[in-house]
Amino acid sequence: MPQHINPNIFNDTVERVPNRNGFGEGLKAAGEVEKNVVALCSDLTESTKVSDFATAFPERYFEMGICEQSMASVASGMAAMGKIPFIASYAMFSPGRNWEQIRTTIAYNGANVKIIGAHAGVSVGPDGATHQAIEDIALMRTIPRMVVIAPCDSNEAKKATMAAATYDGPVYIRLAREKTPVVTTSGSPFTIGKAEIYLERNKDHAKKIGIIASGTILHGAMTAAHALNEQGIGVSVMNLATIKPLDTEAILAFAKDHDALVTVEEHQVAGGMGSAVAEYLSEVYPTRVVRLGVHDRFGQSGTPEELVAYYGMDEKEITKTVHALVD
Repeated sequence: MPQHINPNIFNDTVERVPNRNGFGEGLKAAGEVEKNVVALCSDLTESTKVSDFATAFPERYFEMGICEQSMASVASGMAAMGKIPFIASYAMFSPGRNWEQIRTTIAYNGANVKIIGAHAGVSVGPDGATHQAIEDIALMRTIPRMVVIAPCDSNEAKKATMAAATYDGPVYIRLAREKTPVVTTSGSPFTIGKAEIYLERNKDHAKKIGIIASGTILHGAMTAAHALNEQGIGVSVMNLATIKPLDTEAILAFAKDHDALVTVEEHQVAGGMGSAVAEYLSEVYPTRVVRLGVHDRFGQSGTPEELVAYYGMDEKEITKTVHALVD
């Protein structure tokens, strides 16, 4: 396991922090470095963790109210004047509600706006289907010029936010609500557009399966892969934090090094990260790809753990899928 992975990742003592906290820290840090960074929020300052920035730089924070469409358009105008706007809301509302404004006023114009979609995935829990954004990756990765990032934990969310602040162009960062295991460390590498191998398979095992995961679901993939290697199945794990642009070089090498791939994401399998991987490999290196995620259904109310398991994205389902590929 690489040195930049949390040494407690497979222990019950592993620290759990919402990755939206990392965004809040990263936005404040970016604001300290670059005075043109501004923040806009749709009446969800505390929930999205824009509050850290708003407290530090009240003159650079703009409360837009429940007007996500206007927020996107205002941010585009600010970007045209040289500002670096971060707009934040729940992913169900941004990009869910203001997709057309993001597409036309931001991406079409190449505006330097960063869109933060918080509380994504079914792990929002009891808020239910109306607040569980499980289509947002599909919405955003089809927009030209848009970068799409799903950080795996709070450390990576902080780094992704700071990287987005220095990137010239529109960026979408997808965040979760709940406390999730901290997989990485403060020294772990992060570069927009680059995938990282977080767990290398046991090379002594003849059976070789590669798992590609993105977002906070990564921890379950790591735990499953660790156990599978101990059972005699060689399983590696790639963290694909940047879903667009794809790190095609790394994905191709990963596919060639394994007999089959499993993708795992807290999103609809249609149009998500797994689709992006399968689309690319179908053209350059056709191989077996099994996509785990939500299969053409809406979410529902429940605890985060219950819902992740119910929709087949937990450690148990990952393990079952790998066994089906090698048995």
